Parts: sequence; structure tokens; C-alpha cells
Amino acid sequence: MDFQISQSFFCFSSFVFFLLLSFEPSQASNADHGLSREAFPEGFVFGTAASAYQVEGMALKGGRGPSIWDAFVRIPNTIAGNATADVTVDEYHHYKCRSNIKTASNHKSDLITFCFFFSSIYDQMIMQEDVDIMKDFNFDAYRFSISWSRIFPSITPYANLYHYDLPLALNEEYLGWLSPKIVDAFADYADFCFERFGDRVKNWFTFNEPRCIAALGYDDGLHAPGRCTGCQAGGNSTIEPYIAAHNLILSHAATMKRYREKYQKEQKGMIGILLDFVWYEPYTYSVQDKAAAQRARDFHIGWFLHPLTYGHYPKSMQVIVKERLPKFTKEQAKMVKGSYDYVGVNQYTSYYMKDAGVVDTKPVSYQADWHVDFKYDRDGVPIGPLANSYWLYIVPWGLYKAVTYVKETYRNPVIIVAENGMDQPGNATLPEVLQDTTRVNYFKSYITNLKRAMDDGATVIGYFAWSLLDNFEWRLGYTARFGIVYVDFKNEKRFPKNSAYWFKKILQRKSN
Repeated sequence: MDFQISQSFFCFSSFVFFLLLSFEPSQASNADHGLSREAFPEGFVFGTAASAYQVEGMALKGGRGPSIWDAFVRIPNTIAGNATADVTVDEYHHYKCRSNIKTASNHKSDLITFCFFFSSIYDQMIMQEDVDIMKDFNFDAYRFSISWSRIFPSITPYANLYHYDLPLALNEEYLGWLSPKIVDAFADYADFCFERFGDRVKNWFTFNEPRCIAALGYDDGLHAPGRCTGCQAGGNSTIEPYIAAHNLILSHAATMKRYREKYQKEQKGMIGILLDFVWYEPYTYSVQDKAAAQRARDFHIGWFLHPLTYGHYPKSMQVIVKERLPKFTKEQAKMVKGSYDYVGVNQYTSYYMKDAGVVDTKPVSYQADWHVDFKYDRDGVPIGPLANSYWLYIVPWGLYKAVTYVKETYRNPVIIVAENGMDQPGNATLPEVLQDTTRVNYFKSYITNLKRAMDDGATVIGYFAWSLLDNFEWRLGYTARFGIVYVDFKNEKRFPKNSAYWFKKILQRKSN
């Protein structure tokens, strides 16, 4: 199909996060556990992270075509409060721009359908007011979805090519990630981004949390496109998650191959993938529970990182899933193996794993294939305090174990902790919400454990807090606030919380 990118698109959403800095907290923190920028290696990057769909707004305007999430949020009673991201925190309108417009035309593939519903490419996006504020809080970098494709002065961009928001047209045409056609379409889309932005963007990720894309989108239907056995949208939970994951892996590898062959030598950038990783601790020290915890790790991060490191799926998955698990050809395995420069680890929480005992041999779902029971306490003692979200237990030592596990299991790759944070209730209000002491303590304890893992040999080069702003949180809508900056959704005004000031303090550079 012929596709012309219209001019209205790329001047959308940046990442302004605050027009107000009038609030001064009484105390940003007390003891900081010895944390400071100087405690980390030279060149270590501190940043914050967000995704376009969650913060941008203007979902149905400005030239953007619909994504699968635009359709999903309109299914009644799917999102808390039937919320949408049509406006969210309205970063679309929080920018100032100067542009030299370039357009792309006559692209004859799914490339530009994939090409993120986009419209125009702007050489320069000047959000000096926003950048100045981010710099004021002493952050180095911003991890954002490429659907923004902002090129930021003074802040280093870490661009993620895909964060859940598949163009709806591709899902309607051939069921998106369930079709092998998606592999070339995604690689073409990525190629377009490398060509346009690779002279300035030197840090890339292909996918954010592909496990969540496959599991939540095709196993239990909790995320778009909402497919599962018995779901209204259709689906088969015994095979579709594995097919989607397989195509995601091949899309990543094909993109990596394209970048290495065409762009990396000249552009001198790096590229990786963002993998979520809950740490799974054995419920007891029995052989069975230790094996259950290892299966959980295999079915979680190993589902992706094992083939990307070794060229094949974990043995436990091969034994349990059998013929339902797609296989890589020799050529594909060669392309997949070693297809990353660094790996992003998104780590928030930890759970106990108990062996499920006797299980039905008849396949039910990807989640059932784990053959485990989730446990959140031992003898009535929770694994950690519960944050606002039902799934988020505060377990700082889990970050240490997760990073150490990746180091020891996957040949000590270069790691970026690409998401880490906790939430407050969505109905929290000013001024109390700004006193987010629990979040400050969360960041202190998790970053302390990250530093411990680094001291023990893990090769970690960056840490990104989730998130900069309170925003639209997928199924939770606006009932959860992860931001270090409070957003008043009635007027979109921004107010830094104590946690923002805490980061400002520990990330301060010593003057020469």
C-alpha cells in the first residue's frame, strides 16, 4: 500500500512534565543509605521512563491512527472507571517545537501501517522548558516510546520501538502477533526509525515486556487485543501465547540483524529488549518448591532471554509445552542467538512459588503450564508490604536476586534496570500525596540492593524509575499513581513529589 506521512503527527506528545515547581517539600529524605551518584561507576545513567499511550493524549486526533488499545479501552467495564487514554496527562500539548519537516511517501509494505499510525517527522523538537526541569532534578536520560520519536536536547533519549500499542489495522488484517507476516512489518518499521533518528538516538529497545504482550494479550485476555480461550475476541490460551511470543522474538532478532547490518557501524548505537522479571523465591526449601521457582523463572524471563542468549527455549518449557511450543529453524536460531547489546530488566516485585503437585496433563493455558501455586506470605507473614496495586509487594531483595540471576544464568550481559517503582492510590490528593515517604523508601532500598548486585559483579549501566508522571495505567486506568510527579487530572498541572526531590538530592553532581 502507498502511505504518506502527514505533517500533523510528529509534533505530538513530548514529555513536559510539569509547569509548576512552586511546592517545596519540608524534607526530601532522611538517611540515604550511602546512596549518591558518586557511589555508582562513571557513566552510569539515571533516568525515568514512560510510554506514549500512557501519557500522550490526543489518541484520536492529530493524525494518529487507532491502536489495539484504543479499541480495547472502549469495551465497557474493561478499564477501571471505564477510563481511556484519550487525554491522560496530555503531553501532546505540553511542548514547544521548531521543525524542519520531512515526509515519507510511497512505502510499499506494512512498514508504515506499523509505522506507528504516524504522520510527520520533525528534525528538532524543542521542549526546553521541560528539559530544563528534568535537568533540574538531575536525571540523565528519558526512556520513552518511539511513537513520540522526540529528539531531546540535553537529555539522552532511550527509545523503545513498541510498548503494547499495535496498530489496529494489523490486528484486523492478520491478527497481529499471531501471524509471521508481522516479523518483516516490524523490522521495516524499525528500519524506518533507525534511518530517520539513528544519527541522534544511540540507545534503542525493540519491545517493552514481550511476555506481557503474549501472556496478557493472548492467554488471559486482560490486555489488548483481549484474546484467550473463552474470550469474546476469540483465542486459544494453549497455543496463541506461544505463537505470539515466537513472532515477537523473531521480530526482535530480525530488527537487530537489520540494525547491525545497515546502521550500527556508522551510527554507533546499541540496541536491546525490555523484559519484565518478577523474582520467584521457593515457598519452602523442598526440592519440589525449588524446582517450581525455577520453572517460573524459565516461563517468565527465560521464555525470551534463553533463546536470545542460547538460541533455544528453556528445557523445562520444551518438556511441558511439547509440540505446542514453536521451534526455531537453524537459520532463525542463528539469527536469534546473541541478538542484543544489552538487556533491560523491569523489576518491581517478588512472589513465593510452591509446586502445584499433581497436575492435569491436558493443556489449559500458558499460565497453567507453569505447574505452580503463587504464594504471597509464609505462615501469615507477607513477602513484603503491599503497595496500592494488588500485584505489587515491596521486596527490595528481589531486585538483588533478579539481577544476580540474570548475571549468573545468561553470561553476565550488560543490564539496564529499565523500570522500577511503586504506586499510590489514584484518589490521593494534594497536598498529602506529595509526601510520598513510602515511595522514597522504596527507591532507597531497591537502589541499594541494585548497587549490592553491581558490587557482586553484575554489569549494570543504568537505572530508570517508573515513572516520571502519574498517568493512565492500563487496566487500572487512573486508580494508580506511579509518578514521582503528581498530575492533577482536572487541569493537567504537575507537582513534584518528595520522591522527585529525593532523586534530585542523590543525583546531584559534585562541583569541580
